[in-house]
Amino acid sequence: MRITEAAKKYHEKMFPGYESKFLETDPEFIERFDNFAFDEVVNQDDLDERARMMAILSVLIGCQGIDEFKAMLPASLNFGVTPVEAKEIVYQSVPYLGIGRVFPFLHAVNEVLTARGVELPLPGQATTTTENRLEAGIQAQVDIFGESMQDFWKSGPEESRHINHWLADNCFGDYYTRKGLDYKQREMITFCFLLAQGGCEPQLTSHAAANMRLGNDKLFLIKVISQCLPFIGYPRSLNALRCINEAAAKSE
Repeated sequence: MRITEAAKKYHEKMFPGYESKFLETDPEFIERFDNFAFDEVVNQDDLDERARMMAILSVLIGCQGIDEFKAMLPASLNFGVTPVEAKEIVYQSVPYLGIGRVFPFLHAVNEVLTARGVELPLPGQATTTTENRLEAGIQAQVDIFGESMQDFWKSGPEESRHINHWLADNCFGDYYTRKGLDYKQREMITFCFLLAQGGCEPQLTSHAAANMRLGNDKLFLIKVISQCLPFIGYPRSLNALRCINEAAAKSE
């Protein structure tokens, strides 16, 4: 077996002039992996290259693949993902993974951007203030999930109601309202964060439904899973597929 011309061409587009050391140390493995990930998978569907790369960056954060993230971020920039978009992907992951898991990725994106000559900090993308973040967050929840979310922020038992309040003012008011990515993109990457970390199937099903409501239909989400599969493996990909099917069935 040898690496196909299609895989070589795609690898060169991602990493111009770079030759993997695995070609010397692990030739059988890298031939199979590159042919699968960079030929068979990328040619499976017509998912936009930028969307593919944004999804891959997101699942790498979700599965804690820091070394692969550092490798794929420059490739993503080569495919048209902007520095602002890359930063927003990392920022958006915080409410879904927590700073304990995102902290290394904040450093990684800064290192990669600085190495490419990007001046930091980037232009601000925030659109809310302390005074209006709750109102804006509620509106974002309604825009994404529907009118049933209008009063969700003040629902639930008194002892835990503050968490629903935080979902509105922090998760949605602080992050979803930012510029740089639109709602459809933010829901796509949120779907990726959840599917990659595992153990979040109820939330994954909910966000699959939100994606579909915004126009990221079932077929689109299957394409996202397919393109991410080499980076997260089969079990979590199959779990995500089941959640998509459940969400689609409920919407029928």
